[in-house]
Amino acid sequence: MLVKAVKAIALTSMVFSAGCASILNEDTQKVNVLSTSGEKFSGTIDGVPFEGPGVVEVKRANRDKVIVVDSSECAKETVMTKSVDPIFFVNVLSGGAFGSTTDYSTEKMWKYQDSITVSCK
Repeated sequence: MLVKAVKAIALTSMVFSAGCASILNEDTQKVNVLSTSGEKFSGTIDGVPFEGPGVVEVKRANRDKVIVVDSSECAKETVMTKSVDPIFFVNVLSGGAFGSTTDYSTEKMWKYQDSITVSCK
């Protein structure tokens, strides 16, 4: 009887201390980076180089990110704004403060647009 109670308490603590976004989201997110002209370009996000148009893997963080483009035909900088991933709100119903704090501390509660367009001539 005591063993069952201890297991139940341990399981309940794990469920309520784990954040949904922390479990379901990866550290990174794939973002489709396009250009208005359809031309190829190169750039960096957080200092990591990429070739566009294409899918770029970015690390989730509690801040906006800036796409810096090398091409003279494109805008030098394009901002990727962060937003709260809807998965995070499941914590309001299940994990409460513990799960929300976990999601916030791992930064997995944030997301960026699925697709972003760099302005080019």
